[in-house]
Parts: sequence; structure tokens; C-alpha cells
Amino acid sequence: MSKLIRFLLVAGIIAALLVSAGCGQGADTGQESTKVRLAEVTHSIFYAPQYVALTQGIFEKHGLDVELAAAFGGDKTMTALLSDSADVILMGSEATMYVANQDANDLAVNFAQLTQRDGSFLVSRQPIENFSWDMLKGKVLLGQRKGGMPEMVSEYVQYLNGLEPHKDVEIIQNVEFQNLGPAFASGTGDFVQLFEPVASAMEIAGKGYVIASMGKESGKLPYTVYITKESIIDDQPETIQKFTDAVYEAQQWVNSHSIAEIADAIQPHFSDTDRETMLMVLNRYKEQDTWATDPILDEEEYHNLEAVMEYAGELTNKVPYEKVVNTEFARKAMNK
Repeated sequence: MSKLIRFLLVAGIIAALLVSAGCGQGADTGQESTKVRLAEVTHSIFYAPQYVALTQGIFEKHGLDVELAAAFGGDKTMTALLSDSADVILMGSEATMYVANQDANDLAVNFAQLTQRDGSFLVSRQPIENFSWDMLKGKVLLGQRKGGMPEMVSEYVQYLNGLEPHKDVEIIQNVEFQNLGPAFASGTGDFVQLFEPVASAMEIAGKGYVIASMGKESGKLPYTVYITKESIIDDQPETIQKFTDAVYEAQQWVNSHSIAEIADAIQPHFSDTDRETMLMVLNRYKEQDTWATDPILDEEEYHNLEAVMEYAGELTNKVPYEKVVNTEFARKAMNK
């Protein structure tokens, strides 16, 4: 079954999760603001600039009333867009290639990049001061879902470091994402690939230790990007421009503020995360240059993503950069 068809099969589920559009009052003009239904692939500190835009009134300043919902999963997130249950989605740009390769009439288009590196980390049972990737040889790695971007990046990083995944390293891939931390803590695997805040929480609890960053090792990628349909760009260019302007302002805010200030700003969205963990996570992400400082998805990053996908055997046909990437709004935002 094709990815596009699978997207559409769950459209009804997503429609029930996302609330229909309405109107509010814009903060800067007093005019009616434009409702934007935004679906994120998951809810994560990884997307800190987005939550800054929400809590600091940046979207409102640009005349937008952004309604956020988590779709929980790549297929479901793209389905939200294709089924008109969301106006904009935040997820990996690889999904736009899948849609394009299904000969969709209304393409999914990347218009503003948020994160520029993978957000996962390699965690060991004991601290390793001088880690080298050959230490994984003959070991068991508790990995991510086959075909998902985190697993593709992990296997590509292993390849770049002289390892042959699944031959030199045994990779367990039948553990659900939310259970990876508990499974590792209970004794499964020698190493585990984890996202934040689980990786930092494991360190604080003394159950695991971050020894490598997949984001640093793999280089810059359009890891999470704001995506909309080509028809929405054609029909509502002013809305997409306002959204991109707000994203750029939030990126600049994050780039110019301290970790403590970012933590204060996004705390309303992560009330269950204690401050020590929050600061550790934000510091780790900021140190490795996780967040893009502008919304342009550049061509070099796009081709790096292609290389990751090709190695994983997940890219049947290359999709021209210009077909699924629109930098017009990002460039205008930066020129204002």
C-alpha cells in the first residue's frame, strides 16, 4: 500500500483530533486575526522556537491565531494536511518527497525550516570518555522504527564511521518509541538511541549516559520543517508569509536569549518536565546548533537528506529540490 493511500486512510481519525477554523483578534492591528490550524508530528522540547512563538505572542503580533494539535506520527501528520484537517504541519521534509513520488495533484511543500539537525543521542550503560563508533561492533543497539528518520540517520552515521548496520551491530527495532527508555533501563541492549528529554532524564537517574549526538555526526538536515499544500500557498500567500515572519522572529528570539529564558518561555507547554531536565535538554540542543537561525531550507541540507534516505533504501526516486521547497517566504521574512 502506498504511503499516500495510507495517509488518507487515517484521515477521519485526524479530523476528529483537530478543531475546525475560526477567527480571533490580531494583537498588532485590532483586525480579525487569521486562524491557522497547526499539527505537529509530536510534542517535544526539540521544537522550542515554536513554543516561544506561541507563549511570547509572536504569532499574534503577526495577525495569526495559531491552534496547535499533536498528530503523533508522521503518517497521521501528513494525513492532517492532505485531508484539510490542518493548514500547516511540522514534521520531517522527507514526507514531502514521499507525497511527490505518489504523483499527488496538490503537492506538500516545505516553506520554513525549524530544526537543522537530528535530535537523538546515543546512550550507553556506563560513561565512556573517549567514545568511538567501533565500540558498537558486536553489541546490541536498541534502535528506532525501520524507515523512520531517526533510524535512517542512525544507520547512516554507523556507515560513515565504518560500520555495517545489522551486520556489525545488532539493532532491535520492535520496541515502541515511548518504551525505549524503560526497556533500556530494564536491561535490554548495550546502547540505545534516545530523544530528549528521555536521554537527559536517564542521565539524571544514573540509568544511562549520553556519549554521542546523531545530530552532530550526521551533519545538517532539514529535520523538521513547516509544510503546507501548494494550493494553500496559491490561495493564502499572505497567511503563509505572516506565519514565516513569526517563525523567523521566534528563531531570532531563541538565538539571542539564554537557556534559562528559553526554559521560562516554553515551560507552559511542558509543565510535567522538571527544570533541571529542561535546562539540560535545552543546553544540549543549543550547544549542537539544533535550531535553524533562519527559515531557509537550503539545497545542501536537502541533498544531505537525500543521501541519508538513499542509503536506507527509502528514496525510490529523487525529487527535485525546487519541486517541494519554496524559499520565497523565508527570504522575504529575512529581508523585512
